[in-house]
Amino acid sequence: MSASSFPGGTSLSSLHVYGDPAPDGICGGSPHMHLVSTEAYVVVSGTGALQTIDADGFRETPLAAGSVVWFTPGTVHRAVNHGDLRVVVLMSNAGLPEAGDAVMTFPPEVVGDPAAYAAAASLGDDDRRADRASARRDLAVSGFERLRDAVAVGDPSALDAFRAAAGALVRERAVAWGELIAEGPLAQARQSLALAEAVASGSLGHLADARVHQAVPSPGERRFGMCGRLRPYDVSDEENDR
Repeated sequence: MSASSFPGGTSLSSLHVYGDPAPDGICGGSPHMHLVSTEAYVVVSGTGALQTIDADGFRETPLAAGSVVWFTPGTVHRAVNHGDLRVVVLMSNAGLPEAGDAVMTFPPEVVGDPAAYAAAASLGDDDRRADRASARRDLAVSGFERLRDAVAVGDPSALDAFRAAAGALVRERAVAWGELIAEGPLAQARQSLALAEAVASGSLGHLADARVHQAVPSPGERRFGMCGRLRPYDVSDEENDR
């Protein structure tokens, strides 16, 4: 993992939320949940909503240009596109979502079977990636509807079962997550503490190392993400010195 002074050990992406309809007629992304990371949306254009399921049940939060929302680990979320919804995404623990800290709300029989989950989540590497992205979104929506309907009648068992299955699915991968966190946000926090102690003691030598960095967007076409077409930004220091 490349060192980065970008604030908070976070990652940054530009997201165009999917505009094609799921079987329920709602346009948007694949509902999913993060187990460790907090995610934030800064809406830059368009309109839509964030549908969520958590301990308080189902909720829909309207989104428009200027909206800022964030959701903590365990929040099942679905980005809904009412028209040209474009978002800047900030994700804590840079690198962790790519390492498996995200589980889509496929039906229980899929989430409970690692091989079936991997097959349903895969987009392949051919020219059918767009079709597969829609298919996996539709499958995730079907599971999301079950969770939503259960919490709507006061039954938390489906959500509890999904969380347990998601944890079991990623448990082996999670062994390596501590290293990513230690090298990213934890290292940055420790550096900030060291700098604060230096200033308190009258030492200002680190100010001579001041630099400006500029993020570089990924080249080529936007990637197929869970919620839409993504363009990640490289915020590693050595790649972006200016």
